Amino acid sequence: MTMEAFGEESDDERRWEESVEDLVPGWLSEEELAGARARVPMLYVEALPVRVDANGRVSQVGLLLRGSPTTGRMTRSLVSGRVLHGEELRDALMRHLEKDLGATAFPVVPTSMVPAAVAEYFPWPTGRFQDWRQHAVALAFVVPVSGECQPRQDALELSWLTPEEAVSEEITAELEGGRASLLRQLLHHADAI
Repeated sequence: MTMEAFGEESDDERRWEESVEDLVPGWLSEEELAGARARVPMLYVEALPVRVDANGRVSQVGLLLRGSPTTGRMTRSLVSGRVLHGEELRDALMRHLEKDLGATAFPVVPTSMVPAAVAEYFPWPTGRFQDWRQHAVALAFVVPVSGECQPRQDALELSWLTPEEAVSEEITAELEGGRASLLRQLLHHADAI
């Protein structure tokens, strides 16, 4: 058995990195993902985290604050992410909620995976929703959370707003790609506005 110097990769580590596509079902290399995005619509889940009062009414809406890869400016967004090949919608939703909100958010995923809204994004300026990278279809859900949210990944913070504040002109101007419209749809679905 040989020992590696500190910071040096072992053969096992190199093999793992080279074969991550085989080890993680649904994983695509950057080149494969770019090729797929150019040919077929990608499936996403989006979630609007909410806090509910004792009567089950939405009292607060959680919006992430992050830097935009498109414009470089600070933007607001929903929890969002791609569904991997072979991954169930419920699992994808839970994975992205945990990824964006932290392990102690304690989301209550709906028993029925019927989305509250469906958004179709295009890489060109037609329709309400745009995503410069791809044609994508997003199944959107309103998800109550009861725990402590600690934004992770590329999110800088999670702001809790009243539904009225969330749909204000100031906040909706910070949402990209038509998500202000999606936010309103989700809040109407939850009977919050």
